[in-house]
Amino acid sequence: MSRAYFITGTDTEIGKTHSAVRLIEHWRSQGLRVAAMKPVASGCSVGADGQLINDDVERLIAASGQTDRDAMNPYRFAPPISPHLAARQAGVDIDLDLLRQRFAALQADADRVLVEGAGGWYAPLTDTLSMADLACALEIPVVLVVGLRLGCINHARLTAQAIRASGAPLAGWIANQPVADVACRDEVMATLKRTLDAPLWREIGFGD
Repeated sequence: MSRAYFITGTDTEIGKTHSAVRLIEHWRSQGLRVAAMKPVASGCSVGADGQLINDDVERLIAASGQTDRDAMNPYRFAPPISPHLAARQAGVDIDLDLLRQRFAALQADADRVLVEGAGGWYAPLTDTLSMADLACALEIPVVLVVGLRLGCINHARLTAQAIRASGAPLAGWIANQPVADVACRDEVMATLKRTLDAPLWREIGFGD
């Protein structure tokens, strides 16, 4: 069975997709077959064919070479809001069993599968489920993307604690810098390395 990872972040807009693309490119450079999955995406635009298009999904497709958009991204919504609110507005029930089935199909035909969540670890998926529930249902390790900016130490430590409290293994973390300048950057990185108790997979600088 292929290895799979669930990628989450300390917040929204901190570089989950950018980090996912870098991982996909790295694995493919090693000759591995890589599949990406974005179970739920909100903030979509309408394409020329009338279908909803999500920028993050398109970046994952470009990196992985996948062609079946519906297989890797079952749920797409137009409003740039929390997935559970977007689904409610669209009158759609997000089905956890369906997401598990789509994941299993991707996993059966790849060496690596990278599942990117929306928002942070506890971002709501439905009124009763969160991204944490999805990751745990898929039973795969988690990679935490830490957005290097003011407040990231607290957010990273809280998220790492929440991941472990959910019963999911924290495979590692990625430091991504979404802003031009980070005060005391070296000291912030040293603190994160000391306190997260997980291996640093990759460090991505601003504009990299």
